[in-house]
Amino acid sequence: MRTVILPDSRAVGQLVAAEASAALNQALARQPRARLLLATGASQFDVLASLVRQPVDWERVDAFHLDEYEGLDGGHPASFRRYLKERVADLVPLNMHYVGPDDAQELERLSTLVAQAPFDVALVGVGENGHLAFNDPPADLTAQSVYLRVDLDERCRRQQVGEGWFATLDEVPRRAVSMSVQAILRSRQILCSVPYEAKSEVVLRLLSTEEVTPWLPASALLDHPGTTLFLDRASSRRLPRALWQRCVLMGL
Repeated sequence: MRTVILPDSRAVGQLVAAEASAALNQALARQPRARLLLATGASQFDVLASLVRQPVDWERVDAFHLDEYEGLDGGHPASFRRYLKERVADLVPLNMHYVGPDDAQELERLSTLVAQAPFDVALVGVGENGHLAFNDPPADLTAQSVYLRVDLDERCRRQQVGEGWFATLDEVPRRAVSMSVQAILRSRQILCSVPYEAKSEVVLRLLSTEEVTPWLPASALLDHPGTTLFLDRASSRRLPRALWQRCVLMGL
């Protein structure tokens, strides 16, 4: 796994968007349509703001949605369907496939679509508890289903309050639908954005670990040859010198 450290989240967003658009354009040069996997959350704000300004033939891009809370209306301010609609689908003419967590038939249809081909590019993040999508620890890293119904642990739910999506812990749903780790790993290229001070602890854990473990679900990315981890100064601040020396430093 390649690791890049940049000055701040804006720089992370610009570089990730540039690499994502380059990968999409390469895919479109060799095939009729490109497939893009989109994450949500605060880590993706700058990524998506820059991505929608990139020169891509968006009408030929099929975009897929990672996860969504069960029982949450799609118009709720914390809904990831609303997040992607406002930040992506309303701004560029791609073909967006949303996760409908409370419609079993729709989820089955979406799973079939996802399984038809690998994603050309996956944009993901890492949770404060080490989750990948909503695969909280201890995660099932071997499940072959495209989407899983999962329980959200307390640290994950507290992160949603801390980022301002919900006013109180009691408001945060306890269950969600999440793309499985194995489905994410079928992506050709994975661009993982992890900015901000709040992620410095999990960044240290991730770069210090020597094995893939369900207690740190994002560790599954370590063995994926097409993964790049993008950090900023704040999220990388706990890294010892030995780990810094293994990273690519840009603009520092």
